[in-house]
Amino acid sequence: MKDNYTRSAAEAIRLAHRVSAAGKQNYTGTEHLLQGLVLEQEGAASRVLRENGVTPDRLRQMVEQLKIQSGNLALQDQDGFSPRCQKILRMARGQADRYRSEAVGTEHILMAMILEKENVAVKLIEALGVNPAKIYYEVLSAIGENPADHKEDLQTGGPDQSGESMLAQYSRDLTDLAARGKLDPVIGREDEIYRMIQILSRRTKNNPCLVGEPGVGKSAIVEGLARRIVEGSVPETVRGKRLLTLDLSGIVAGSKYRGEFEQRIKSIIAEVIADGNVILFVDEMHTLIGAGGAEGAIDASNILKPSLARGELQMIGATTRNEYRKYVEKDAALERRFQPVAVEEPDAEEAMEILRGIAHCYEDYHKVSITEEAIQSAVSLSERYINDRNLPDKAIDVIDEACAAVRLRGLGSGTDPLSELEKEIREADDRIAAAFMAGDMDTARQARAEQEALRKKLESRKRRAGRKAAGPPRVTAEDVAGVISVWSKVPVSRLTRKESDRLMQLESELHKRVIGQEDAVRAVARAIRRGRAGLQDP
Repeated sequence: MKDNYTRSAAEAIRLAHRVSAAGKQNYTGTEHLLQGLVLEQEGAASRVLRENGVTPDRLRQMVEQLKIQSGNLALQDQDGFSPRCQKILRMARGQADRYRSEAVGTEHILMAMILEKENVAVKLIEALGVNPAKIYYEVLSAIGENPADHKEDLQTGGPDQSGESMLAQYSRDLTDLAARGKLDPVIGREDEIYRMIQILSRRTKNNPCLVGEPGVGKSAIVEGLARRIVEGSVPETVRGKRLLTLDLSGIVAGSKYRGEFEQRIKSIIAEVIADGNVILFVDEMHTLIGAGGAEGAIDASNILKPSLARGELQMIGATTRNEYRKYVEKDAALERRFQPVAVEEPDAEEAMEILRGIAHCYEDYHKVSITEEAIQSAVSLSERYINDRNLPDKAIDVIDEACAAVRLRGLGSGTDPLSELEKEIREADDRIAAAFMAGDMDTARQARAEQEALRKKLESRKRRAGRKAAGPPRVTAEDVAGVISVWSKVPVSRLTRKESDRLMQLESELHKRVIGQEDAVRAVARAIRRGRAGLQDP
C-alpha cells in the first residue's frame, strides 16, 4: 500500500494478511483486518477493542461460527485486499488527515471501519454484543478528541474529509459490484467489449463512447467490462483498473453557490488523476454539455476537455444516436476526444440467448421457474407487438413482469400461516438488532431464542404442507402473452393463435369490417398469404 502507516498499523495489516493466509483465503477482508487490529497489542485500536471484550479468542470463535452458518464470510473478489477493505483503508487516510496525523494509525483504521458501517467487521463487533458507537467514541477519547464534538459522525458517516471523497460520494464502483456478484451476467457483445478495450488501450484519444438506441444494452456492455476486469481476462493496459459510474445529476443537484459545481468536478478530476487507476463511466454522456453551466459558469464538458486531451483522464460515455448527433457532434472539440462504438439492437436469436443467460437472476428473485417457451414468446411477441422499444430490454421487461404476475398469483389473497411465521421471524431479527445497538444483551438473547423456536416451527409446517417438494411456480408462454396483451391492448386470443390459423380465416376476419366486395377481399387475402409464404411474381 502507498499510504504511510505507523508501526502498529503496518503490523496490524501484516497480521491481517497472515490470518487470511492461515484460513486459506485468497483475499484479505475487513474481518481479517479487525483480527489484525486486535492481535496487534501496541496500538490504540487494540487497547480499546480488548477493553470492550473484543478479544482474539472471542473474535476467532465468532468468525468460525459465522463461517459455519453462512458457508463463507465474504466473497472472494481478488488477491490482496477486498474492495470493501480497500475503501476502509482509503477512509483511514482521510481520518488521519482530519486529525492532522502524518501517518495512518490503528485508531484511524478502526474509526474508518465503524464509519463505513456496511462491512463484516462491524457485524462481528455487534455479534459479540459490543456497541460500535461506544468503541468509536472511546477511540476519539484515546486520541485526545472530545466525543461530544463528533456526535453527528455516525449518522452522516463523518464529514467529507473522513475519507468519503467527492469521487466516492458521486460515483458507484462497478468493479466492486462485479466482485461481490451484484451485477447481472452479460451474454454476447464480445465484439463491442473487445472494441472498447482496444480504444481504452490507445495512447491518446483512449475514450470510447457507446452509441445505440435506448434499451439495446449499452450500460450492460460496461458492466461486462467490469466483470472482465475483476476476472482478470483483460490486457495489461486495463487490468486492475477501477470502473466508476459518475452520478452527474447528483453533482449538479447539491451545488447551490456559484463555482461550487465547477469545484466538485475539478476535485473529482484531481482524485482520478491522483489515483491513476480509474476509468469513469458517464451514462447519457450528452448531459455533460451544459451541465452546471449557469450564467458566467463553465459547463462540465469544458472542464473535462483539457484532462481528456492530455490523456490524464479516461472516460467511457454512452448515449443514443439522436443525442450524439444533436449534442456531441456539434461540439467538435469534445467529439474529437471520444471514439464512437456502435451498439446495434440484437436479433431475435441473440435476444433469446441473453434471456436464457439472465433467466436465473429473475428466477431467484421472484422464486419462480421460467420455461423455454416463455423466453421464446417474450422475444417473438415483444418484437411483433411492441414497436416503440428495443430488444433485449423490452423482452427482459416482459419476462420480469410475467414472473411478478405468476408470483403474486401463487401468493393468493388469503392469509398464509407460513407467511405469518416468516413475518414474525423478520420482526424478531429487528428486535435482535435493536437490542444489540442498545447494548441490552439479555433482550437480544431472548429474542434470538424466540427466533430459533419460530424457525423450527416454520420448517416443521413447511414439511407438513409439502411446500418444499412442490417446486416453484412456472412462468409459461400464456403468462407472457397476458403481459403483452395488457401492454399492447391486443386480446390474448389473438396473441396465442397460430399464424397459419389466422391466415386461413383471413377472409372471414376481413368481412367483419368490409361489407360486400367479395372479389376484393379474396384478392387481398391471397396476396397476404402469398407474401407471408415468401412467394413472388416471376
